[in-house]
Parts: sequence; C-alpha cells; structure tokens
Amino acid sequence: MNLDRRGLVAGAGWIALAGLAGCAGPANVGRQGAGVPRPSPMSDLQASEAAFLALGLVGTPYRYGGNTPEAGFDCSGLIGYVYWRSAGISPPRTVAQIGRWGASVDASQLRAGDLVIFGSDGSPSHAAIHAGESRFVHAPSTGGTVRLNDIRERYWKSRLLDYRRP
Repeated sequence: MNLDRRGLVAGAGWIALAGLAGCAGPANVGRQGAGVPRPSPMSDLQASEAAFLALGLVGTPYRYGGNTPEAGFDCSGLIGYVYWRSAGISPPRTVAQIGRWGASVDASQLRAGDLVIFGSDGSPSHAAIHAGESRFVHAPSTGGTVRLNDIRERYWKSRLLDYRRP
C-alpha cells in the first residue's frame, strides 16, 4: 500500500515531520458541549509521531495478545507499542480500559495520534489510532494484518463510539 504519511497528518492540520481486543465506555462522539479536552501528556509533536509510527506498521500480522512488530499485534497491543515508542506513555492493556482512558474529544478537536473507539450498544470492542483525514490504523482480526481504514466506511461509521485523547 502506497501511503503519503505526511499528507495524512498534515491534511488533518497537524505538524508534518521531516523524517517519519475488548472495551467499555460511554458513546459520546459529536456530543454537544464536549468542548476542548483537558491537556494531554502527549504533545502535538508526539501525537504526530504516533500517527507516523502507526502508519509504518501497516501490514504487520495480527496476533491476539501481540504487542511487538515481531510478534504481531492485537488492537490494544498496537496502541501500547505506538504510544510507548512515540511518547513514553503506557496505555491500559485492554480495550475496555482504553475506552475509558484519557478524555473524550469532539470530532472537531480530533488530532492525528488520538484514539478511535468502536463498539456497539455503547460497549467498546475495538480501538485504533487516528491517522488524519478521517483515517485510522488498527489491528482488526485474526488472520489479518494491521491496516488503514476510513472512519466514514459504513461498517466503521456504524460502530464509532468515541474519540479519546490520552
């Protein structure tokens, strides 16, 4: 897959660098009054680096419980690896915990490197890293690989629960 990584992040309005499975939480994407989230321990530069790193892992095999490129990734393992390598932040290990971690972010405040939480009936079941331009990087399922998808795709749009900033 040929990706213009800088374009994805820069298109989201963030800094372009010169180098580069289960959950629980409230559904509140686009909620009125969500406002500006609390300050994040992850700077804008670190968030951009997280998005670039995640994009570089596209094609890595899925493996339940995996948390390294060599072993493969599940969705929470991918997030843990990327956040630790890009910002020294250690997120929770389960999607249920990740779905409650940090602060909810309104779609208008979303930046590359934020989390995208998916599920049904308000219960998270999958998490991903926002890459800019409505795209996200995730480790979707057994037998698959880390991939880039669009939040506007029917399947994902119908399961979108929240955006979170650690």
